[in-house]
This record gives sequence, structure tokens and C-alpha cells, in this order.
Amino acid sequence: MAEPVYTPAYISTLESGRVRPSDDALRHLADRLGVAFDELASGHSARRVTELRLRLTEAQRILAVGETEAAAGQYAGLLAEAETHGLTAERSAALLGLGECALETGELVAGRQYFERAEECLAGAPLPARVPALRGRAVAHYLAGELRYAVYLLETALDELNRGGLHDPDALLLLYASAIGPYMDMGAHARAAQAAEFALALAPQSGDPALVARMHRSVARTLVAEGRLAEADASLAKAAELYRGLQIRTELANCHWMRGYVYAQDGQLERAEAELREALGMLSAKRAALYSSQVAVELADVLHRRGRSDEAAALLHDVLGHLSPERGAVHAAAAHRLLGIIAEDARRTEEAEEHYVRALSLLERAGAAGDLADLCRLLGDLLRRTGRVEAALDAYRTGLGHRTAPGTTTLGPAPAQPPL
Repeated sequence: MAEPVYTPAYISTLESGRVRPSDDALRHLADRLGVAFDELASGHSARRVTELRLRLTEAQRILAVGETEAAAGQYAGLLAEAETHGLTAERSAALLGLGECALETGELVAGRQYFERAEECLAGAPLPARVPALRGRAVAHYLAGELRYAVYLLETALDELNRGGLHDPDALLLLYASAIGPYMDMGAHARAAQAAEFALALAPQSGDPALVARMHRSVARTLVAEGRLAEADASLAKAAELYRGLQIRTELANCHWMRGYVYAQDGQLERAEAELREALGMLSAKRAALYSSQVAVELADVLHRRGRSDEAAALLHDVLGHLSPERGAVHAAAAHRLLGIIAEDARRTEEAEEHYVRALSLLERAGAAGDLADLCRLLGDLLRRTGRVEAALDAYRTGLGHRTAPGTTTLGPAPAQPPL
């Protein structure tokens, strides 16, 4: 072991643990033992790590094509294996994957916990590496109706990235696209529109990322079989990046949703319907039921305004089966609000009032002050028209009270912008 550079006595001190070997000594010993330097230095088999990463990219592929339950099962197995062997990076990747699966299926508490654990694993990493976990946690809070905290998390990260010169396109894209939903629900339409434009400008361009990623995975398998592990790792890194790009389809769908909203506000209802249907198609292809439900509410509003109220009502009743106070509270309230308007137009006053009251309880919990004030106006007007003046005054006061509460209708300074 020692020849020709070291002495048998030195090797003995290493074996007894009295001396820590230098990198040069480790390289000499790795060469004599016929193993990789990294394996001897870390105690981890380089082949095992590479094979684990290969299976992580496979789980990413499964999730990217919408097979969420299968992906969750694979990620759970990989997490257990990574924890057994003490592989921190692979453990954080598995936790991140499990968090994304939970978001897709609407298991928000579990998703948030997975993202928190992933952030703990990456505590010492640069911010761009921590952004996917941070963004996942923010989205979990948003979908649970905690709008302001979600915006705080996203804007803090954006500001730190842009002020610090850490202009990572993937990280910025994830954060800007994820901010659109909470901005919209809080009534911050200008910021939502700006975030959408930044996201679309940052969106990666690729012809067929799934095909290219599949090629890199196949190449990696060949390289592993040949023992060329460093090259296999590089190929797997490219595949993982492309699968992340495929998962970003959810974020890009948000951008189409934002465009549809802008067109609807401008009265361009046909263009709005086209954009919203594009967003809904992208999300449905990924089987993202919770996100699909949110976009469907916006589409129903456009259909109602185009005179297709029956079609809108059918869509809304279907949507309410996927929403609850803990899963998409703001959009569940929006569905009830629109069903109330449709019922009121049809002179079904009691049904309209029931929907308005349900929406009111959902919005009070979520803290969506702008939507709440508008709903209280609708409810108050209905009560006044039916002769219940005192009840109408109570509804108006509720809306005004939330509208004027300190801090409920304003955001802080906008985060620093990227150099686009």
C-alpha cells in the first residue's frame, strides 16, 4: 500500500486513525486499491450515487408527464435510500420531488413539510439552488389561502436574487410565474402583469425538451455501464434540467391565464377565452387538478360575460368538487360569487344569497380584501333590493371594515427587477 511514495508506518497511522490523510495520500491509496478518489474520500460509492441520480431523473420524467402517484412512489423510495447512505443532495432532490407531487394532488400540508425539509438540506447552498424549495413552500401557502405570506416569501427571494446579481433564469422564472396568482387574488394587477411579462421573457426555449432529455438519460445509462461516471453525471444533469423545463409548463400556463385575465378586463372576450383554454389545456395535460380548477373559474367568468351562463355554471359546479377552504379557498369563493351572479340574473334570489354567503366565509378566512369588499357590495345590494335594509348595512360595513384595515390592501415596495 505504501510503496513507492509512503512508508508502512505511515499507512499504519492512517489505519489506526491517528493521522488524517492528505488529498495526495488519498489519491495514492485510491490508485493502489483500484477505487475512485471520491469514493475513498467520502465513503460513498460513485457508482451508487450516479445510479441514484439516474433514478431521480426518471422520477422527474414520470412527474413531468403527469403520472403523479407513480412519481411519488419512486421519490419515496429514493428518499429512503438517500437517507440510508447519507447523501444530502440526493435527499433534498427527493424531498423536492415529493413536495411537487403533493402540490399536484392538492395535499398542501404534506407538500409544505416536504419543501421545508428540502430547504433544511440546502441551508448552506446558494439562493438559486434553494429557490425551487422556497417557491414550493410559497405556493403551498398561497393555495391554502395565505396570500400575503406567499407574496412575502416570493418577493423576498426575488429582491435578494436581483440585488445580489444572482440572475439565474430558471430561478427567476419560477418565482415570477408563481407570484402571479397571489398578486391577482390580492388585487395587485399591475404587479401581476409585470411578473407575467418577466416570466415569459425568461422562459427557456427548446424544440422538444422531452425528446432531448430522454436521449441524455439513455446516454447516461450507457456511460454508467462503461464506468464513465463523471460523464454520466454530466448527461444526467442535462436531462434533469430539461425535465425541470417540462414541469415549468405549469408556470407558463399561469402566464396564459394572466393574459386571458388582461384581455377579459379589456373586453376582448374571445381572445381571453382562447388564452384561458390554452392554460386549462396545459394544466389538464399534467393532471394538475387544483391549478386547473383555478383557471376554470376565470374561464367561467368569460363564458358568462359572453352570454353562455349555463355552460359557465356547469363548469363552476364541476370545479367546486376540487376546491375547499384549505385547497383553493379564494377560487372556491370566486366560483360561489359567480354562481350567485348567475342565479341573481335568473331571479333565483335565495340561491344567489346562499352562494354569496358561502363566498363571504371563504374570503374572510383567506384575507382577500379586494374580493371581499366587492362581494359585500353584491350581497348588500341583494339584501337591500329584497327589503332587508339593516342586513344590507351590515354587509356593506363588513366590506368597508376589511377594505380599510391597516395593511390589507397595500404591498410593500416592489422587488428589484432583473436586467432583461
